[in-house]
Amino acid sequence: MSDVLIIGHGPAGVSASLYALRAGLDVILVGKGVGALEKAHMIENYYGLEKPMTGTELFEVGKKQAERLGAKFAEDEVTDLFFDGKEFVATGLKGEYRGRACIMATGSARKKTPLPGMAEMEGHGVSYCAVCDAFFYRGKDVAVLGAGEYALHECNELLNVVGSVTLLTNGAEPTAAFPDKVTIEKRPLKALLGEGSFAGVALEDGTELKLDGLFVALGSASAMDLCRKAGAAFDGGSAVLDKSFMTTVPGLFAAGDCTGGTLQVAVAVGEGAIAGLAAIKYLRENR
Repeated sequence: MSDVLIIGHGPAGVSASLYALRAGLDVILVGKGVGALEKAHMIENYYGLEKPMTGTELFEVGKKQAERLGAKFAEDEVTDLFFDGKEFVATGLKGEYRGRACIMATGSARKKTPLPGMAEMEGHGVSYCAVCDAFFYRGKDVAVLGAGEYALHECNELLNVVGSVTLLTNGAEPTAAFPDKVTIEKRPLKALLGEGSFAGVALEDGTELKLDGLFVALGSASAMDLCRKAGAAFDGGSAVLDKSFMTTVPGLFAAGDCTGGTLQVAVAVGEGAIAGLAAIKYLRENR
């Protein structure tokens, strides 16, 4: 177990790690790929750069800096996070990672809600956390929106509780091996059914599927998805954060693009520094 578990190894995560490492704490950063920085062709609006560099180059510089101070890195996709009262446990496709404090720094997936009204139905038949809400759909017919490993994780959680699970890929080909018990529906979606509460989906070919619940699992689990799983409170679609970027779960922080606002490297680094310092304080006060 590490002192600080950081999910995400971009600017916010590495910035947080530098402070924790210099405070003598053991740190592990778990992340998948370069993230949004990979799309940055050239960065020149960041303090201290003698000349412009690509996002990937900046990512590698930050990683080497943290490794030099003793940080451990794990390349993995995290699908679940829970707090057992003493430590945070993150489950990835390759392993399990633990920390007495946890900083969410996964960046922003920039994924859009695919259908109008989906956000408004959250809590009324639309959910983003199978671990949290499967209990409410015991014996009922539900669907998972997605096509990858994260969607597979949610399907497996639901199969233990609900009556049936349908995977809605919205026209995409599944990229994970789903169990035979999961019905796979590849046809594109047109709209949600129901007024005020979810009742099913309408497909573009005119077919309607009656369902009791919909679990959204697009792409990889986002920072907010994982915060929900760990029990953090939300206001609208965002986790409630204090001035140190701690959620309502003690020891769980969020920093960088995943908190919204100005999606810039400079902001992510600053929020990571604040969260890193706050994590140090939290651990010292809760030895």
